[in-house]
Amino acid sequence: MSSSSPSWSHPVPRIAEAERRERLDRLRAALEAKGLAGLLLGSTESLRYFTGLVWHGSERFCGALVTRDALTYVVPGFERSKVETLPRLPGEIATWEEEQDPAALVARLLGPTGRLALDEQLPLFAYHRLAMALGADRLADGGALVAALRRRKSPAEIALIRHAMAITLAVQDEARAAMRPGVRASEIAALIDASHRRRGADGGSTFCIVSFGAATALPHGAEGDQELSASDLILVDTGCRLDGYHSDLTRTYMLDAPPAEIARLWALERAAQDAAFAAAKLGAPCSAVDAAAREVLREGGLGPDYRLPGLPHRTGHGLGLEIHETPYMVRGNDAPLEPGMCFSIEPMIVVPERFGIRLEDHVHMTEAGPEWFTPPAATIV
Repeated sequence: MSSSSPSWSHPVPRIAEAERRERLDRLRAALEAKGLAGLLLGSTESLRYFTGLVWHGSERFCGALVTRDALTYVVPGFERSKVETLPRLPGEIATWEEEQDPAALVARLLGPTGRLALDEQLPLFAYHRLAMALGADRLADGGALVAALRRRKSPAEIALIRHAMAITLAVQDEARAAMRPGVRASEIAALIDASHRRRGADGGSTFCIVSFGAATALPHGAEGDQELSASDLILVDTGCRLDGYHSDLTRTYMLDAPPAEIARLWALERAAQDAAFAAAKLGAPCSAVDAAAREVLREGGLGPDYRLPGLPHRTGHGLGLEIHETPYMVRGNDAPLEPGMCFSIEPMIVVPERFGIRLEDHVHMTEAGPEWFTPPAATIV
């Protein structure tokens, strides 16, 4: 598998084959420690993480079986020629035909004994077939095992995320410069996609929320198109991918000087973001990040808890090959913060039916504590 491409124009490299091999070594050590015979990966981001193979899921199973001494791709027979051309770690390819059950093939490859951990994102129908072929008592949830390996990002992963974030920050600046009364949200979304593509992101924007006025109170945006008025609050949430790794940034601002209420709550949002960052200490529970943001909002007269006006959702989510992944900065998550963890800090303030303010930046945990991928917003105008 090549770790580079003629079209790759970025200052950071793709994930190399050597790193994927090291990931498999860690996975096999974890399987050994848990007394598991193997892990079955579906057409998921974990398949990409461990093997480099990118495959979009369907009703036909395509994935990989990782055992303590082998990597075997389990592939529909007619897709073998395509899989052979795709970037991936070397491994045997075992095929199944249209009238056959891939679960039976997995059972033969695994052997008559040993428990099989399952990729937690396998579809339910795949689980049922595997339970029939192997017996439910031989199946184990591989979610926690895989998450423990994926949540601590390597320097190469962090470099990719940092560069993707820099791309999206520049795109956000370009979008802000294009805002004017009368512009439509769809025009800004198109500009953002084109800018991501021009800067070399994989396939343009992975998502884009452009909201004006009262629509900013909806965390994931409103349906339909909008036209910007001079007095509207503006919220833009967008991101891209680079070698599969996500960026994700939200900015909230106005064209003119804001009303006093909006200015106060924007400053409170920034203060909550800063408090969450300060609480992100190595060894501290993820819940402490959420609690710190909520306390600032409570002292500012919002909430408490999930009550509105206030913060209606968790303070942050992990980020990597998935836009939302572990670790989550949420009440009740007592998992300790560790070096290599990457997550958002976005304690959104929602005033129902009037406006919302979300400032979203991401951090990664270093041996010295948290470090921003992007500098937080400095001003509302």
